Amino acid sequence: MSNPVLQLNAIVKTYNKGQPGQIEVLRGLDLRLDRGEVVALVAPSGAGKSTLLHIAGLLDTPDAGQVVLNGRDMTGLGDRARTAARRNELGFVYQFHHLLPEFTAAENIVLPQLANAVPAPRAQARAAALLDRVGLAPRADHRPAEMSGGEQQRVAFCRALANEPSLLLADEPTGNLDPATSDRVFGVLMALVRDTGMSALIATHNLELAGRMDRVVRLDAGRVVTA
Repeated sequence: MSNPVLQLNAIVKTYNKGQPGQIEVLRGLDLRLDRGEVVALVAPSGAGKSTLLHIAGLLDTPDAGQVVLNGRDMTGLGDRARTAARRNELGFVYQFHHLLPEFTAAENIVLPQLANAVPAPRAQARAAALLDRVGLAPRADHRPAEMSGGEQQRVAFCRALANEPSLLLADEPTGNLDPATSDRVFGVLMALVRDTGMSALIATHNLELAGRMDRVVRLDAGRVVTA
């Protein structure tokens, strides 16, 4: 069997550790994502979805356990190495687009590439290609305030894919949209993921959208179980 793109082994995360308000969020959690696999993560609010995604995305560290990304143990790495891994290997999408308001759609996609030392002409060409792929080529020079919510989120998808990550982590990526727009925008996201062959872990409350992915897992008492 090939190496998974992501493996979480016996992850433990506790907040307010040793204090009266101690909260055990993740309790020996295990999760594996194979290459090209799209997995839905389902759980009620407060169950630890965001914590899991932050640990998988190297934005937070577990109290115990191991995070392996593309066959590399990331658990004990320093901040610089973790930042490089996030920039080169991971893409992030959130419920709110978090686009930079003073920049155009194309510029929002170019900037993370420039931060990764991609030459400007190549970064601009990739931004144009991604915007065309999601049907937003005519909006390339528009700023976020000039676009609809669905358009803004599609730009955020393009930005997440700008540096060609091997793993996309998404936290309720269509949760801020109306049902009809959510369905259309999710279809765009799935097409992007499938076209690139990347893996994705997508947290959602929407069971209909979850059912369109390869596999559904849920959080139960701080562990991952099959839904």
